[in-house]
Amino acid sequence: MPLKTVHAWKNLPPEHRGASVALGNFDGVHRGHQQVIAQAAKAALTDKTPLGVISFDPHPRRLFRPSEPAFKLMTQGQQARALAGLGVGVFYLLPFDFEMASFSDREFVEKVLVEGLGVTHVAAGFDISFGRGRTGSPELLRTYGQEYGFTVSIAEPVAGGDGEKFSSTGVRDALRGGQPEQAAAILGRPFAIEGVVRRGQQLGRQLGFPTANVEVEDYVVPKLGVYATRTRLPDGREVPGVANLGNNPTTGLVETRLETWLFDFDEDLYGQIIETDLVAFLRPELKFDSLELMIEQIRRDEQAARAIVAPGF
Repeated sequence: MPLKTVHAWKNLPPEHRGASVALGNFDGVHRGHQQVIAQAAKAALTDKTPLGVISFDPHPRRLFRPSEPAFKLMTQGQQARALAGLGVGVFYLLPFDFEMASFSDREFVEKVLVEGLGVTHVAAGFDISFGRGRTGSPELLRTYGQEYGFTVSIAEPVAGGDGEKFSSTGVRDALRGGQPEQAAAILGRPFAIEGVVRRGQQLGRQLGFPTANVEVEDYVVPKLGVYATRTRLPDGREVPGVANLGNNPTTGLVETRLETWLFDFDEDLYGQIIETDLVAFLRPELKFDSLELMIEQIRRDEQAARAIVAPGF
């Protein structure tokens, strides 16, 4: 069955209540998050209930620290697709407003989880916190489960070979450090930027390498520079390429955007939504003294990227 997204917790119909849920922010749906969801899935199978995931919109950090730089790892659409791929049936994307922020840990459990969603099981991570002042903990969640009649499972931390716990912060740090492969190891897939293709200066087309330009918007901004990429088109095709993530210091500064040259591709993508994986970091963004020098470097970037994402072509 397709994923159903529910944007409320009050007065829900019976078919949207009674799920076994994973509770958290799940920005990135990384391998640690996947462990939490797997525990909820196990309970859903045992209890014969729907499998649900609870997250919040906006992210609590956005409500409390609105001036903080962008930090998101995925759009809501990417998040929903990742959850659907894990077998989630109901995505509770709950409005995080000042009403919810005012709830104590007990009020959150009572009003949202029990009265609102009627949960049968709650899976959470080892570092879960909830309620005003983030006073809720795994131990309190277990206590409330016994009191209100739902079961609880707490996922242990998941770590990589270096012993570092998988986390959304780890993904952001890797991206900002120009290490997309490390980010992918935590996520279980490459980090990808999705957005509408916008019309730019069209200088690349004039110079022989037309680019599909997508604004970065609310995403965390990875290290600026050139990346080997793979881009998924609306029809499902996947096209290798090379992209510059940056501000275009050579041809005129712009808002940070991803400009992707899709190899061996010449179709109009303006207005369409594409999703581009950042596969490997090739070099920092540079300012060139001439267009000729820039073109020479782009050709070198093409060769480097093809060796990674389109070997043999």
